[in-house]
Amino acid sequence: MAEEAVIKNTGLRGVTVADTKISYIDGEKGVLIYRGYRIEDIVKNSTFEETAYMLIKGHLPTSSELNEFKSNIASAASLSEYLADSMKLWPKDTNSMRVLSAAISIAAFHDRIDDVSLESYEGKATALIAAMAVAPVAWERIRNGKEPVAYSTDMSHAENILHMMTGEKPDPEVARVLDICLILHADHTFNASTFACREVASTQADIYAGVLAGLAALSGPLHGGANEKAMQMMDELKTEPDIESWIKNKLSKKEKIYGMGHAVYKTYDPRATILKELLEKLSAKTGQSALFDLCASVEDIAVKVLSEKGKDKIKPNIDFYSGTVYKMMGFPHDLFTPLFAVSRIAGWCAHIIEERFGLAQEKPSLYRPAAEYVGNYCGLMGCEYTSNT
Repeated sequence: MAEEAVIKNTGLRGVTVADTKISYIDGEKGVLIYRGYRIEDIVKNSTFEETAYMLIKGHLPTSSELNEFKSNIASAASLSEYLADSMKLWPKDTNSMRVLSAAISIAAFHDRIDDVSLESYEGKATALIAAMAVAPVAWERIRNGKEPVAYSTDMSHAENILHMMTGEKPDPEVARVLDICLILHADHTFNASTFACREVASTQADIYAGVLAGLAALSGPLHGGANEKAMQMMDELKTEPDIESWIKNKLSKKEKIYGMGHAVYKTYDPRATILKELLEKLSAKTGQSALFDLCASVEDIAVKVLSEKGKDKIKPNIDFYSGTVYKMMGFPHDLFTPLFAVSRIAGWCAHIIEERFGLAQEKPSLYRPAAEYVGNYCGLMGCEYTSNT
């Protein structure tokens, strides 16, 4: 009985827990949709700011609505003197995701949490999009003994991220690649971090608490941290003479090939398809074609080996290529996961808002899943507690 219970429960995989209008995935066909629009169409025709507005508000903005949204982000995108001075005292080897969590916690100091209106939450979402972008690149400069660079109203969100990190005007083509990366990571239905946000929001905790839960979940190597792990794998394979044997050895020891396979997709992750094309163009522009060739080779060999083992549905996911894209742009490895959060904050806020004010009102207010007890039943059978001391 106990053994059967352990096997049949699978961590809510495939269990529908709520309705949503925000995004949709067809894992068999490799389809991702935001608010009714396919991801392939969005990256061709939109920007991160427009996509973030759509996710949060539920519709595409007019020109004036988008301009106001961008202006509000810029107005909120200043690193407070208190936070900057505080960061300068933090140990320089502090994990960047912990820095980001601390920065968001401090940002909450200056906001009212008693206003739980829809309008207030949408305003807080805009402020969080700004804070999430500023904090990690400010940390990168501060830990290297440099002063933070201010957000510019004359640049896009993606351009600002590059500018705030380097202090130099970014290349428009590189900035557009980053913009598309932000779009691709903006939402992905009820993934681990988004569910964490919604679970916390269901307790009627404030939006900052929900976002902090999302950051905590994202930090794990099985979620947001996978892109850094995938890049570390590529670095290791640069000098590996026999990649196929290396992969087979990993699989024989039940170890993960980071960036391969997905909890939902049973075919190629559509985001990975887009990123692979971007990576090839970026590698040619930056003179790093050898790194792209390595990634493509690892993909081909991994898919072949897995197919031979009867796992032909395991294909690359977005993490397989995103870390390499960020590396080519000059971001250090430990900022890869924070960059994921810089994008996913749009989806997190959209889901928290939906949980508090939207469709979630039709379900029981508090997430409270059940568990099947598979431990000792002595207490149910009349046994008395006996101390061993």
